[in-house]
Amino acid sequence: MTSSKTDKKSNALWRFFSSVRLTIVLLIILAIASIIGTVIPQQGQGAVEFAKSLSPGWFSFFSSLNLFDMYHSLWFRLLLGCLGLNLIICSVDRFSGAWKRFSTIPRPDRKKPFEHLPPEQTFFVQTKTEDPALSIGPFLQKRYKRTQNKEAGHDHFFYGEKGGYSHFGVYLIHLSVLVILIGGLTGSFFGFEAYVNIMEGGKIDTVTLRKGMSPLKLGFEVSCDKFTVDFYQNGAPKEYRSDLTFFVNGKEVEKRSALVNHPIQFKGVMFYQASYGKLPGKKVGLKISNRANKDDITTLVVEPGRPMQLPGKEGQLIVVDVKEDLMGMGPAIQVLIRPSNGEEIYFWVFQHPQMIRKRLPGPMLRSPKFNASAFKPYTFFLDHLESAYYTGLQVNKDPGVNIVWTGCFMMIAGFFVTFFTSHRKVWVRLSEEESGTKISVAGTTNKNPVGLQRELENLTGDLKDMFSVKG
Repeated sequence: MTSSKTDKKSNALWRFFSSVRLTIVLLIILAIASIIGTVIPQQGQGAVEFAKSLSPGWFSFFSSLNLFDMYHSLWFRLLLGCLGLNLIICSVDRFSGAWKRFSTIPRPDRKKPFEHLPPEQTFFVQTKTEDPALSIGPFLQKRYKRTQNKEAGHDHFFYGEKGGYSHFGVYLIHLSVLVILIGGLTGSFFGFEAYVNIMEGGKIDTVTLRKGMSPLKLGFEVSCDKFTVDFYQNGAPKEYRSDLTFFVNGKEVEKRSALVNHPIQFKGVMFYQASYGKLPGKKVGLKISNRANKDDITTLVVEPGRPMQLPGKEGQLIVVDVKEDLMGMGPAIQVLIRPSNGEEIYFWVFQHPQMIRKRLPGPMLRSPKFNASAFKPYTFFLDHLESAYYTGLQVNKDPGVNIVWTGCFMMIAGFFVTFFTSHRKVWVRLSEEESGTKISVAGTTNKNPVGLQRELENLTGDLKDMFSVKG
């Protein structure tokens, strides 16, 4: 056993990782790194905007350290691993001393604890020592652990203790930190952060990872049955929610609603209501006016990409592109005309042409691309766009969450044991004298001497009551 300890002390690597200074340094580095991770946006649109504000040199430096996804970086994981190894070795290195303090039972007939006792911890009983000795043993066994007694000459000694587990409170804290680190690393290695947009009435089984923008199969399907949004009077969104249905192997399993700040969970995957928007639907309302006859107006409902005959059979009309808001000028469609004779013509048709005339310069207005009358004798008008809401969901999975919570509860228990319990050892000595028996109460503790003094006073009072001693 001695050689084992000597080997550890002579091992430089063991000495390095068993150092409390290393613990302090690692905690300071992790604290600084966490502050950096809070200041610098991690992943998502915020990280993109922040990266755009950096110079090429700073962007290269930040990227090389993976500061835009710091908590998944190799160096941050190594820091956590070093802290975990440091805690394990520190605990192993010092555990034998704590176990010795816990397991060692002092001699019941020790006299040192009775030196310099205050008068209130001593009283007399007018009877021989054998009589009170028969009562004190069972009395102490009810209040303390590992009680012992011993007769030494004309004296009787009794010993008891409690709270020995308080020596291990700090190790419970160490273990809780390790559990939290394991939970964090589990989430870092096996979890993911992703997003997905689901059209109202649509269904998906794949999300897009924020890191690498690669697709990831969920293993189940999610449909957005209904999306609703409420607005304030100033037009700002007040609340929006998505009614989702989850399917496993094609069978409906559960229906849940996701709201802002009220995520839902399914099979360990969290769905957060993050955003919403509108996308063009499958049909476009179009009006065609014949300039030769102003009363001749044709109304059509066109599906993008599907050819339709012009009113006079002069050729085909195809809606090739649909924009909910083109360059901030409102809804627009791009129309392709394939005439029976002649070349194809492309042009944009806006729902609010008066806005176009205000926003675009004269040369652009004269361009055929922005002329809704480019194909004579017709003028095209965009009546309406069929549109549908989509819900933007943030999709996260962190299998280490429950492990982290377990570690947090263990840490609370460890702090309670460390700061609110103590290892108290109590001795009671019965000394035979001419007038009777002198009973003395003494004790020691590893912390909280005020609490020990209060307990010794209570114990003395209870013993006086047992033997009907007044004062």
